[in-house]
Amino acid sequence: MKFAFVTCVQIGLSCMEAIYNIGGKLDLIISIPDEKSKKKSGRIYVDDFAEKNSIPVIKSNHINDSEAIEAIKVHNIDWLFIIGWSQIASKEVIETPNLGAIGAHPTLLPVGRGRAAIPWAIIKGLDKTGVSFFKMDEGVDTGLILGQEEVPINIDETALTLYNKINKAHETLIKRLFTDIQNNKIKGTIQDESKATYWEGRKPKDGELLLTMTVNETDRLVRATTKPYPGAFIIRDNQKVIIWKGFKSNKKLESNIFHEIILEDGFFYATNYEVRDITSIK
Repeated sequence: MKFAFVTCVQIGLSCMEAIYNIGGKLDLIISIPDEKSKKKSGRIYVDDFAEKNSIPVIKSNHINDSEAIEAIKVHNIDWLFIIGWSQIASKEVIETPNLGAIGAHPTLLPVGRGRAAIPWAIIKGLDKTGVSFFKMDEGVDTGLILGQEEVPINIDETALTLYNKINKAHETLIKRLFTDIQNNKIKGTIQDESKATYWEGRKPKDGELLLTMTVNETDRLVRATTKPYPGAFIIRDNQKVIIWKGFKSNKKLESNIFHEIILEDGFFYATNYEVRDITSIK
């Protein structure tokens, strides 16, 4: 059975390494050109891993480009993993592998289809999320569920700590799934559409803190948008205060060490923040 992998981020590399850790093998890697998306969160380069394991690599601007599709055909790929890849694969790409294409999404589908799953899980105050692997179809995150791994969310979880948990869950899940595929034991489960939700994409401006927010809303937004994301911020006196970390308090502190935000139901104190002149960031 022949496998190919499409990725350009750390989660994808972690999955490929996990496959080799259990004695698996890949027959093709598709990634993006080196000069593209250099500032993308978690961006990686596959060359060293591919060279070490003698895996052919092609780099394409879009997974739907003819060169990517032709490579899948030439290498006679049975299963195509597309993980850590924001471009939507066309029907032609999905149907080119002999047996199908497998995607991954960092929620317990059908909950949280869409984008920005890690920040949204924290902003919404969930106590758990997860990773779902699914057989791709023409919809977005709608295919047959092939496996899921639950991930608990702590009350002080940040985007970075949750990303690391999600990364680990991908490794665990792909080891199990890859073994099942090789042993012809995979089963697909239809998603329950009555439970489906969709989370919109997020932009840096969505991290703005408002004084009308509650303390808990502020705390969750700070934790959800901290590094590697652009950060929560508040605009004051022509300055943008970007807050990476802080704590909530129900009483005012007599200290100038922290940046204080007075909210309707309490206080939030930034312990790690930076101040930028607005004119310098336009």
